[in-house]
Amino acid sequence: MTHWTRRRTLAALGSVGAIAGLATPALASKRKIVLGALRFTSHSASFIAQERGYFADAGLDVELRFFQAASPMSVAIASGDVDYAITAMSGGLISLANRGAIKVIGGALSEEPGIDGQKILVSDAAYQAGITSPAALEGKSFGMTTAGSSFHYMGSRMAQKEGVSLSFKPLQKVGAIIGALKSGQIDAWSIVPHIAKPLAGSGAVHIIGDVADYLPDYQVTTVFTSAQNASGEQQMTHDFLSAYSRGVADYNATMIDRASGDAGVDQMVDLIHKYVYADRPRDKAAKSIINGTMRLNEGAAMNTKSLADQLAWFQAEKLVDADISLETIIDPSYVDSIG
Repeated sequence: MTHWTRRRTLAALGSVGAIAGLATPALASKRKIVLGALRFTSHSASFIAQERGYFADAGLDVELRFFQAASPMSVAIASGDVDYAITAMSGGLISLANRGAIKVIGGALSEEPGIDGQKILVSDAAYQAGITSPAALEGKSFGMTTAGSSFHYMGSRMAQKEGVSLSFKPLQKVGAIIGALKSGQIDAWSIVPHIAKPLAGSGAVHIIGDVADYLPDYQVTTVFTSAQNASGEQQMTHDFLSAYSRGVADYNATMIDRASGDAGVDQMVDLIHKYVYADRPRDKAAKSIINGTMRLNEGAAMNTKSLADQLAWFQAEKLVDADISLETIIDPSYVDSIG
């Protein structure tokens, strides 16, 4: 019962913003931490918590450090250069967890029925050649950052369900994948809607499917930290998750449930635009930011069923050791487990 109450209490604090009691010990120290992020709308909870002072309320002085892909964030956590991060489970993350360097402590972005999610894209050349559905991708190339990335997982699971074979092309960075897809150097890719929809709108690529059709309730990204922070910095970790969860609650209420109407959405877009598509004029960035709206896990709850499926896939592909257990990767003591 004690374990259940602690997790439930954390989720409730994240949802309603009742942070003061939990944050008091860290508040006195004004602890400096580094948070790894990508410039995606799926990382908006971190931006909200920073801009609205939720991290500061929890006694945390947060520096946001931006990355181009998931794997380097895992390395940065393991080395101690970054304290917390939000990104997809990858082969690198699993291997580092197996070495005792990393723990997944929560869930972030999820696919949810009824909410527009990640899209499967093809190049215009592929589309004009008749590839208008994932079932037609037999023998075609699929972009990914690295082997064992979320792109590799999504493409592989889709291919398995369609009964097609794909050739996976590692291109290291999202920008490089976009360029390769637009130029026809690769045939297909999958990505969050705030990137997929503008690309499709340009006519250079086409949307042919939804990831949710192949991976319903997919835990797309996770919250993770070093094993040392998870076991030895429990108060700081609670404080971080509580502040982050306040950002999650704000994002879902405003962008998914539209509790504050159009005015609330406009205000939230202004905040997110400081971090996502900041190099574009606000009026051009707004549509993409809104297009990227997907629900974030309330209270950073973790879909352990989805994470178990991802681990099983990595092991089947021989990308990680076959004897790694889910318990080696996750610390379930901080948040609710769902799924």
